[in-house]
Amino acid sequence: MKFDMHCHTKEGSLDGKVPIEDFAATLREKGFDGMLVSDHDSYNGYRVWKKVREEGRDRGFLVLKGVEYDTIDAGHILVIMPETVKLKILELRGLPVHFLIDIVHKNGGILGPAHPCGEKYLSIMNTRKHRNQRAVMDRFDFLEGFNACESPESNAGALAIAEMYGKPVFGGSDAHKVDCVGMGYTEFSEKVSCESDLIRLVKSRGQEACTCGGVYYEKTTKQKIGRANNLLVDGFWFYNRVASMARHRKRIQELRKYYIRIK
Repeated sequence: MKFDMHCHTKEGSLDGKVPIEDFAATLREKGFDGMLVSDHDSYNGYRVWKKVREEGRDRGFLVLKGVEYDTIDAGHILVIMPETVKLKILELRGLPVHFLIDIVHKNGGILGPAHPCGEKYLSIMNTRKHRNQRAVMDRFDFLEGFNACESPESNAGALAIAEMYGKPVFGGSDAHKVDCVGMGYTEFSEKVSCESDLIRLVKSRGQEACTCGGVYYEKTTKQKIGRANNLLVDGFWFYNRVASMARHRKRIQELRKYYIRIK
């Protein structure tokens, strides 16, 4: 089964330009069997798809629920939970990565770094604390090995890390615009019909669960603006810090509920 495992929708990501129904239709036309919605700290895109499915307009195309979570210390992490699990805290950016790993695993989910060798602050190997983050790499369930919006060097680094730690690799477009949709892919070795199927496959088959690849998107914002991209990345870091601080109280409340629940 062929999936795009990194997808940003208009309904769920501030910088997303493609409505989720159009996203799915484009992938279907390109021969894909499904997609993972991975909006930034939000399930809003997937909530819209649920309505599409309830109205019978999904045409049998499989959309899995995921999130690209903004940690405070390890960049962006892709998270996939069982379809029966709903965790509000995954829509509250700013957790340290070790807390995120604990919460996801305690609730039966899987997670792995998005574009692990990509831009500073956004990628686990290029954060200010990257040396400390190497210690948690073995606790991840997968890595993103191909991202259509990254450079060949970035993806090569991700594949090398995955090989070092014996992790399966996902591929995705990281598409925010329609002309990028489907440029990255993951092919799974067994049928996947829901999030729990995917989680079981990754846990049971490891590196044999999937393969990934694609072609590179050459119209990314960072390519268009060149050196000014550093200012954009620094701006995102500032935004992430402020947004994390704004959600601090809610995050603490959810953490307290969580730790009471697992005792």
